[in-house]
Amino acid sequence: MSIILSESEAKALLQKVLSYSKADECEVNLMGEQRGNLRYARNEVSTSGSLINQNLQVQSAFGKKVGVATIDEFSEESLKKVVQRAEELAKLAPENPEYMGLLGPQKYGAASKGYFESTAGASPDTRANAVLKSLELTRTQKLTAAGFLEDQKGYSAMMNSKGLFAYYPSTSVNFSLTVRTEDGTGSGYVAKGYSDMSKLDTAAATKIAVQKSLGSVGAKALEPGKYTVILEPTAAAVLLENIFFRMDARSADEGRSFLSKQGGKTKLGEKIMDERVNFYSDPSNPDLPASPFAGDGQPQDKRYWIEKGTVKNMYYSRYWAQKNNVAPIPFPNNMIMDGGTASLEDMIKSTKQGILVTKLWYIRTVDPQTLLLTGLTRDGTFYIENGKIKHPIKNFRFNESPVIMLNNLETLGKPERVVSTESDRNYLIPPMKIREFTFSSLSDAV
Repeated sequence: MSIILSESEAKALLQKVLSYSKADECEVNLMGEQRGNLRYARNEVSTSGSLINQNLQVQSAFGKKVGVATIDEFSEESLKKVVQRAEELAKLAPENPEYMGLLGPQKYGAASKGYFESTAGASPDTRANAVLKSLELTRTQKLTAAGFLEDQKGYSAMMNSKGLFAYYPSTSVNFSLTVRTEDGTGSGYVAKGYSDMSKLDTAAATKIAVQKSLGSVGAKALEPGKYTVILEPTAAAVLLENIFFRMDARSADEGRSFLSKQGGKTKLGEKIMDERVNFYSDPSNPDLPASPFAGDGQPQDKRYWIEKGTVKNMYYSRYWAQKNNVAPIPFPNNMIMDGGTASLEDMIKSTKQGILVTKLWYIRTVDPQTLLLTGLTRDGTFYIENGKIKHPIKNFRFNESPVIMLNNLETLGKPERVVSTESDRNYLIPPMKIREFTFSSLSDAV
C-alpha cells in the first residue's frame, strides 16, 4: 500500500477501522508522509536522508472515559488490535470532565491547493541539483556553506462514528543556509519555504546569504540601548509567533497571558497595538495553503485575530467555549500579517540612524504576562546611517516584547513567506521598521 493515500483510499481504511469499534464513540486519525533531505557543511554534502511515516490513532470513549492507541502498520490484525487496545484503555481510564464528545459531519470551505507535483516528485537528484547551485556560488568565492534542504509530501485524514470525514493532502519544501567567510568572522543567513518546489531558487537565496556574509566582516561594537531597527521577515517571525501561540482564551481568562487583565477579565475587543497591525488565518490563501479542518475536525475559516491593532478573537477549545457560553474557535493552521508597500531598500533609505537585523535566535520568554522576550541577533547585523548601510556591527542580546514593539511601528513592507528559525513553521510576514527597540548587551557570537 502506498504511504500517500488518496481521499477514497483513506476513507475506505477509516471506515474499516470504525467497523471494529464497540465503543459509545470512536474517532480515527490517519496520516502518511514522505520526506527527503540533504544536509551539507563545509561546502560538502554530509547526509542524504529520507523518512517514511504512517500513523493511525484511535480514540475510543465510553461516556467520558477515553482511551487512545496508535499504530504505524496497517495489517488487518493490527487494525483490529489498535481498536481493541483503545477500548481497553478507555475502560481503565478515569472520567475526563473536559471530554466534549464527537462532532457530527462538518462543512469545510474550499481550501487552496496545497499539494504540488513539483514537490511531491522531488528525488535525491532534484535535491542534489538544487544544492549544487548553492555550493557552486560559495565554493567559487571561497566561502563556507552549511545548509539543509527538506521536501515533504503527505496527507491527513479523520473520520468518526458520528459521520464526520475530512481529508487534506499537502507538500512543502524548506531551505536554510548559513554562509561564513574563510576566517569565520563574517556570517550570512537565508531561509525559504514553499508549498511548490518550482518556486525555490537556491542560487538566488544563496546570493543573499553570500552578500550578508561578506558584508558582515569587520563588525564594530555599538553601545547597547534603544535603536530604530529594521527587522527582516525572518527576524520578525520568531517574535510574532510568540503572539500567535499565546492567543488562547483559557490562559487569558485564568490570568496567565499577555491578554489577561486584573479581576479575571481579558483584552478581547481592546486595541493593544498600532492600528496598521492585522493578523489573520486563512487556509485558502494561495501563498500559504493550509488544511481546512482543525485537529478535532472543526472547520478552519478565514479569521482575524488582531484587526487594526484590536484583539478580535482568541482560540477557545470546545470545553472552554461551552463553559463560557461562546462559540468554539480552533487553533489556526496558518498565520498571516498584512503589510504595506515599502521595500527593504525604501526602509533603509528613510532611516537616519538604525540597525538592520537579518536573524534573531535563541528566543526565550522573560515575562509571559507582558510577553517580554530575550534572544540574540545573528548572521548579519548592520548599522544604518543617513539612509545607507554604513558598516556591520557586533551582535546584540535584546529584551523586547513584540506587543510593545508593534506599538512602536514606523513602516511595514510587503509580506513574504518565511520560515521560523525557532519552530520551522511558515508564515506570511512583512519586513518592519520599529523605533526604540531595546538591545540590552553585546554578544560575541558571529
